[in-house]
Amino acid sequence: MGYILALDQGTTSSRGIVFDAQMQISAIAQEEFPQHYPASGWVEHDPSDLWATTAATARAAIEKAGLHASDIAAIGITNQRETTLIWDRKTGKPIHNAIVWQDRRTADFCAQLRADGHEQMITARTGLLADPYFSATKVKYILDQVDGSRDRARKGELAFGTVDSWLIWNLTGGRVHATDATNAARTMLYDIHKGRWSQTICGLLDIPMELLPDVRDCAADFGTTRADLFGREIPILGVAGDQQAATIGQACFTPGMLKSTYGTGCFAVLNTGETPVASSNKLLTTIAYQLDGTPTYALEGSIFIAGAVVQWLRDGIKIIRAAPETQALAETADPSQDLVLVPAFVGLGAPYWKPEVRGAIFGLTRNSGPAEFARAALESVGYQTRDLLEAMQADWAREGAQPVLRVDGGMAANDYAMQFLSDIIAAPVDRPQVLETTALGAAWLAGMHAGVWPGMQEFAKGWAVERQFTPQMEDAPRKARYDRWKRAVGAVLGV
Repeated sequence: MGYILALDQGTTSSRGIVFDAQMQISAIAQEEFPQHYPASGWVEHDPSDLWATTAATARAAIEKAGLHASDIAAIGITNQRETTLIWDRKTGKPIHNAIVWQDRRTADFCAQLRADGHEQMITARTGLLADPYFSATKVKYILDQVDGSRDRARKGELAFGTVDSWLIWNLTGGRVHATDATNAARTMLYDIHKGRWSQTICGLLDIPMELLPDVRDCAADFGTTRADLFGREIPILGVAGDQQAATIGQACFTPGMLKSTYGTGCFAVLNTGETPVASSNKLLTTIAYQLDGTPTYALEGSIFIAGAVVQWLRDGIKIIRAAPETQALAETADPSQDLVLVPAFVGLGAPYWKPEVRGAIFGLTRNSGPAEFARAALESVGYQTRDLLEAMQADWAREGAQPVLRVDGGMAANDYAMQFLSDIIAAPVDRPQVLETTALGAAWLAGMHAGVWPGMQEFAKGWAVERQFTPQMEDAPRKARYDRWKRAVGAVLGV
């Protein structure tokens, strides 16, 4: 009974991952699902796809591990954050497609909120910016679009949830309508200081509070699965949004600890302890995790383009056939060339928040070729990460603090990129043995709450580094290269 099933429901695929009693992976099953783009800037999912692929991969992972449901002690859930669903409490049928976190259809309304002076109040309560990224304006949009839905919501006939709530509802056969504090904190409806839904913001957006799920700790009782799903009821005992689950999986439990996940984009999360830190540098204040009723807070910054810059080398300008080729190419680049790539393909994220700017390459010569492009692409991720870390240090400085950055995600496997990252931030970069940190975080929450996995301190001791990258670059070239990056960003921004 030491096995834990992690359900990792992402933006493009769902995965079921079984961990054994030693917290090692026994089996993984994955299934992709379609993306829907009804209009420019709009992104939707069919809610039935989210549920069907999650259920299918859960069953497949148990089967691949050679186990039965009776071997699974508990389920942990981690999910794409902010994606928004509303469904009928009686039938379980959604009233609209899920509106995905990437969707920008409420941008004009968010601009109006800012123009009307509401953003300061929203940020003070939620730690977030007034942006379409978050769930709140998506909820309002659905209620505005679907006739009679707001009245039905007031009567308690409808339920709102992020993807975790939708999965919990379906897993439990509609018995539980709940979320955890980390997902609630990303809705732009949750007061992260008072630990409850904000009546003020719900009133501003005309969102009936009868819609909202119960908010629980990350490690808590979220009900049991229907017996017919897996052959027996399995308790759901852990829930966290994907970036928070990765923070937990990286054992970033001490204030000052920092993780960065390199996927399509990059999300850096800094544990700031039991006191929320308001950002002066356009970072987000959020909840890292909540255990035993006590929230631990974090500063979060996001980079729009990380691994996607390598995809651009492959699919856009076609100078590589596969992502791993970039490492060998970068190592053969002409050291006398100083290419700087600002990959603002969809604008710049934190700490700039300039979605309208576009990318550029500086320093091109007749001798610039695939190797130099590959090196510039990988180094752009290091530069952008330093931008985030400097913003975090400006918001939350501690005397004598020497950060160690724990990394995960696909790009973390690239040795050149990680070495340059360590060089440019002048700090160690730790790559863990278990790269499935998001699923591991969700699994640990469930396993710990079930009493079959260790507590926080022992789990943190068991975190193991596969390789540590330490700074090899001298101070003078580090400063010169970062100064060159800042000038390139300034040119893109028109400063």
